[in-house]
Amino acid sequence: MSATAVAERPTRRAPNGGAPARRAVIRWALRLLRREWRQQLLILALITVAVAATVVASAVATDTPAPIAGVLGSAQDAASISGNPAQINAGIHRIQGLYGRADVIENETVPVPGTQNTFDVRAQNPRGPFGGPLLSLASGRYPATANQIAVTAGVAADFHLSIGSSWTVAGRTWTVTGIVANPQSLLDEFALVIPGQVTNPSDATVLFDAPGRQAPAALRAVAGLHVTTAQTVANANEINPETISVAAAVLGMLLIALVGIGGFTVLAQRRLRAIGMLAAQGATERNIRLVIRANGLATGVVGAVAGLVLGFLAWLAYRPQAENSAHHVMGVFQLPWTVIGISLVLAVAATYFAASRPAKAIARTPIVAALAGRPPALKKTRRLAVPVGLCFLVGAFLLLGAAGAGSGGGGGQNNGVLAVVLGFVALAVAIVLLAPSLLSVVAAAGQHAPIAVKLALRDLARYRARSGPALAAISLSTLIAVIICVASAARFGNVLDYAGPNLTSSQLIVYAPVGNISNGSPTGATAAQTAAGLKTAKEIAADLGTTTVVTLDVANVGLQHASPGRSWSGQVYVATPQLLKAFGISPSEVNPDADILTMRPGLSTMSLMQLSYGNYNSPNGPNGPNGPNGNSWPCPAGSCLANPPIQEISQLPSGTSAPNTVVTEHAISTLHLQKSVQPNGWLITVPGGLTPAQITTAQELAAAAPGNMSIETRNSIPSLAQIVDAATIFGLVLALGILGLSVGLVRSEARRDLRTLAATGASGATRRTITAATAGALGFTGAVVGIVGGYVAALGFFRSNSLDSLSSLSSIPVTNLLIILVGMPLAATVLGWLLAGRDPADLGRQPLE
Repeated sequence: MSATAVAERPTRRAPNGGAPARRAVIRWALRLLRREWRQQLLILALITVAVAATVVASAVATDTPAPIAGVLGSAQDAASISGNPAQINAGIHRIQGLYGRADVIENETVPVPGTQNTFDVRAQNPRGPFGGPLLSLASGRYPATANQIAVTAGVAADFHLSIGSSWTVAGRTWTVTGIVANPQSLLDEFALVIPGQVTNPSDATVLFDAPGRQAPAALRAVAGLHVTTAQTVANANEINPETISVAAAVLGMLLIALVGIGGFTVLAQRRLRAIGMLAAQGATERNIRLVIRANGLATGVVGAVAGLVLGFLAWLAYRPQAENSAHHVMGVFQLPWTVIGISLVLAVAATYFAASRPAKAIARTPIVAALAGRPPALKKTRRLAVPVGLCFLVGAFLLLGAAGAGSGGGGGQNNGVLAVVLGFVALAVAIVLLAPSLLSVVAAAGQHAPIAVKLALRDLARYRARSGPALAAISLSTLIAVIICVASAARFGNVLDYAGPNLTSSQLIVYAPVGNISNGSPTGATAAQTAAGLKTAKEIAADLGTTTVVTLDVANVGLQHASPGRSWSGQVYVATPQLLKAFGISPSEVNPDADILTMRPGLSTMSLMQLSYGNYNSPNGPNGPNGPNGNSWPCPAGSCLANPPIQEISQLPSGTSAPNTVVTEHAISTLHLQKSVQPNGWLITVPGGLTPAQITTAQELAAAAPGNMSIETRNSIPSLAQIVDAATIFGLVLALGILGLSVGLVRSEARRDLRTLAATGASGATRRTITAATAGALGFTGAVVGIVGGYVAALGFFRSNSLDSLSSLSSIPVTNLLIILVGMPLAATVLGWLLAGRDPADLGRQPLE
């Protein structure tokens, strides 16, 4: 018998420790997150808020446009038929004969007395095959017999109806059985009856399913019929709300990544000695990189999940208000899940890549240096960053110029929006690349400053790996605010196409009855109708508790600008002595030779202005459909006056519907237009503002008056001040939040210098000065970069825009730009001073890990 010795097969060790090493390192990284969560709280908060904002904003952006069901219901095709009742019935029978199963909705338009609004008497089967999504029952029940009717909440409020009321409309008396709505359009006001009860329809909609794409071809020959299919309604635009939401999410996550780089760098340096111990025990560079990357990945996952939960709760709270704004019902789970999924991935990716850069630097640190707590050597700025950044800046300028040309030319809207998106992306990249190089300029500017300030500016340049991304993030947040302010000021500053609120909250206009328009009569109302209108206006003023009623006279005059671009908008009223007195304008303030008085700043110096009058816009006039083009320079004499004398008077009201521009009695007399002067309405001013109850009462009084009278009150359009102030506050809050984190990161990296200063007897005031100078320098530099970048974008866009040229940028929001340029750095300096100065906790020793 023989024995054979069997040698044990030697075990093969996996490179880098294999899976066990990776699991151990990942577990340590997760423990690091649990222990150091306070140091990462701001990054977690940024991710949570960014994801939550993306969820809510993308939901609002994608759900606000009218849904396809609002046109098609549950069908694939819809035919809109207009014309007389015979044509409508012929179109309905044609569709039913071709496709059989169809859902017919007939409408008869009825005006709401006293307003310019209308509603429909609608015949529709609530249980029809395709119209179900277009009907919902709020209370009561649907009509079931020929004498029953259900109304929307708006119709019920206008006519003071409730369930069980009797209501006479469209020549018949009905019994109200319920309150209904169109969930796809909450502005759709109608009264629902059973099919067959609308005998005089003004239009009809037929919902049906056509096989293939046969519907448009088969019905093309039917007069008054327009077919809409699911393919034509679907949003094929590449630049849709979802695309814009993804672009905004990318920009937000870019800011988070820029801020996160510094946060993870400081975190890695706090654990540098522990990482050195890990390396001394055999951990490879790959294992060490995994520690920081796994920590960043875990931070992103926690922040993304928390943001998703917070965003969904915020969506539930905001959904009712969003439905009121969008005027259609939105489902609880009607969310853009694709956008949300992309934002979650971006949140995790942002923190992962933000942690990757410090992970590489820490992994290359020698073991002895890591055990000693010495951070890795500073890395020089890449030489190609500046040239590449300048190339991106030029590219952004050219792309925005192409976008401006496309938006003003009327064609290529999709390409114009795409060019805007690409232009802003290129601008953001340029700022990220150029920001670190600007810190060298900041350091050079502080060569002759006091020692504390000089140290602060020097550290910004030394530690630009942290301060550079922070400066880029601050600049981008400021850039957003500056672009909004500059673009809004340019739009609201256009004196021709005037924008803004129509009236103040205390003003109300009662419009005169409108008769048959004829030559020489701007409104067409008779003397009796005008007298009745004045009586109604005084009754409304008395009910509102005021006697301030100003007659708004009009004449056959108008203004125009003989140049490409935006044209004149707004009514030109007559400057009667009553109107001038109502706004505190004395006759001595009016230039006796002036033809036009206005409060629009800059209108008096605008060239190529023309005052048209008489038969200028009549059918056979110079600017009429049968006449030559009158918008030429100089305009034809006899019905147009080139360069009329215009005087600016600031006392006139600024509302777009208010008498902000008036023609003087001197011009009326010189042009012999006395016979064309006629009241167009009456302006009533109520001290203390109008209440909803007063507006409702005024509408009821106008409805009860003879003739077609209506009222106008303040709309919901914000003013320029509201827009720019909101943008400024947003930019300041975001920039100061980034500053708060960035200053702490930069100063913590220079804590060795701070310990040295404290050991040599530096006072708390010195340490406060260093921190305040760091915050102020970052804030001021970020503000300058943001303002310069904003105007680069504005110059690029407006230089080729045919509607708003470079002259639009003459309206500069000086106050808001000064707040950004001076106020933000000053606030950062003060906060840095107040929050600094404490003795370093590790002055005597460094804590052992």
